[in-house]
Amino acid sequence: MVEMQVYGLAVENDTETPVLVLKNEEQGVVLPIWIGAMEAMAISLVLNEVSFPRPMTHDLLLSTVATFGGEVVSVDIVDIEQGTFYAEIIVRKDGELVAIDSRPSDAVALAVRAGCPVRVSQKVLDVAGTKDIAEKIEDKSGWEDRLEGLSPDDFKYKM
Repeated sequence: MVEMQVYGLAVENDTETPVLVLKNEEQGVVLPIWIGAMEAMAISLVLNEVSFPRPMTHDLLLSTVATFGGEVVSVDIVDIEQGTFYAEIIVRKDGELVAIDSRPSDAVALAVRAGCPVRVSQKVLDVAGTKDIAEKIEDKSGWEDRLEGLSPDDFKYKM
């Protein structure tokens, strides 16, 4: 497994789809993962240190794991099949490691909250890693602009 850093979020030029960008500086490899807008927002909230008075879904999951005596020790992106990434949340409980199946976007949203490593299998990097993604995506301040205008009321259920 190769440890990656959450390099940031970007937006694909053509479709304006959010892209999670993971990077390993030593290998100079980047792994772009196209994700949903809500998952991108959940990751971006933590990266930009936006706080809310009530826990968001990924905060709740982390709290639940801790309440039951577990600790999130890593998030592993373990496979890719037909363009779909597969991840596992690795939890230590009573000295044992347990792998919980997850979408990579949810796993990374949890990892940034837990402060744990994000790791990627060499197989995934061989298939989907790249040295240059500048043509496919571009960094935009759009996520920061959206976050600046948010308030906790934006996340309340409305009818």
